[in-house]
Amino acid sequence: MPWIYLTIAIVGEVIGTTALKATEGFTRLGPSIATVAAYGTAFFFLGLTLKTIPVGIAYAIWAGAGIVLIALIGLIAFGQTLDWAAIVGIGLILAGVIIINTLSGSVSH
Repeated sequence: MPWIYLTIAIVGEVIGTTALKATEGFTRLGPSIATVAAYGTAFFFLGLTLKTIPVGIAYAIWAGAGIVLIALIGLIAFGQTLDWAAIVGIGLILAGVIIINTLSGSVSH
């Protein structure tokens, strides 16, 4: 279950961050409510995750996956471009998440 909780936390964070752009500085009610609800969901499930997965590992996966997914959403949904340095940096983040999940003894699957 902790990996399902972590996945829900990642999805919540990605939805919250995507909705955050639409709030226009929290001047639009609907997206503002969606942002708060999504972040609330993300933190609730991240908290459940931390009962069994070490905080450093869970946070690294949560943040890393969120960064990669938000960058992709920014590219696809908002037409935001990335330069080569951003692409390399995001690639390194993704590589770190993969290494943690496949090679680290700190993670129990």
